[in-house]
Amino acid sequence: MAIDLPLLWAAIIGVGVYMYVLMDGFDLGVGILFPSGADETERDIMMNSVAPIWDGNETWLVLGGTGLLAAFPLAYSIILPALYFPILIMLVALIFRGVAFEFRFKADHRTKHWWDYSFTFGSILATFSQGLVLGGFIQGFQVEGRDFTGGTFDWLTPFSVFVGIALVVGYALLGATWLIMKTEGELQARCYGMARVLVLAMLFCIFVVSIWTPLLNEEIAQRWFTWPNIALLSPVPIITALLAIVLVLSLHGRREVAPFVLSMGLFLLCYLGLGISLWPYVIPPDISIWDAASPSETQTFVLIGVLILLPAILFYTFYVYYVFRGKVTKDVGYH
Repeated sequence: MAIDLPLLWAAIIGVGVYMYVLMDGFDLGVGILFPSGADETERDIMMNSVAPIWDGNETWLVLGGTGLLAAFPLAYSIILPALYFPILIMLVALIFRGVAFEFRFKADHRTKHWWDYSFTFGSILATFSQGLVLGGFIQGFQVEGRDFTGGTFDWLTPFSVFVGIALVVGYALLGATWLIMKTEGELQARCYGMARVLVLAMLFCIFVVSIWTPLLNEEIAQRWFTWPNIALLSPVPIITALLAIVLVLSLHGRREVAPFVLSMGLFLLCYLGLGISLWPYVIPPDISIWDAASPSETQTFVLIGVLILLPAILFYTFYVYYVFRGKVTKDVGYH
């Protein structure tokens, strides 16, 4: 039986993007919450919790971007000009944030606060820009033939701005639950309180985006709100609500690992809902993964490389997280 290469590549890129959202999401979330550190020692602990792993997390962003270029070049050629500015802002913010990791630990007390600002605002701006990209993608693109024909700022709408804010809230939740798992004492106690507020804020954002998205596209509305789809797809919102309840209970029960795992589960369900809404379009609202696919010879050639590279990335990721497992304290960290 012949392999459906565009479908396989869609799955690979989808997994890569999801892994990036999760893994870079929580360390961006730590940056978003960075000002909540009560003093320099707590802020050192917060940064130390992600300093050894943050750059490896971004490997998944590279995998997703290069995979899109190789497997779906038409999509790449449309998405890049359509979302040029938010992507550029995201990359610049990630650069400033990455530099802050190295320079902050070497700065003296007179200049250290500048790198605190770089880390915090770089994290917020990078996250918000990713939300703008996601919102612009959901809205769809104006395409004629094989070219993007829309305006430079078509991505900038109330919907995309709200999605940007929602992603900041979501990443902050991942960051708070990560710090619950990795820290102790007053910092951990404060993260429990922040996480409880952020869960409610994230549920509100999920609800608004879930209602707003079908209003943007009649086909999405038909997919979710017509019979029998409404019954077949109802497990997604139901499980999301149940998972949120369990997450709140785990926070009240002062669990340490469960809140982080359950927060990742919430992101998975949101990601699944987005996939259901947009499938099978790689360029909403009209260009499917099969329309945008590169020649099968190209996809096969690059797939061989991915099959070699992906196990190496997974091994490195698991190994690094294993090495740096456990709590981070003021006496143990990155220097």
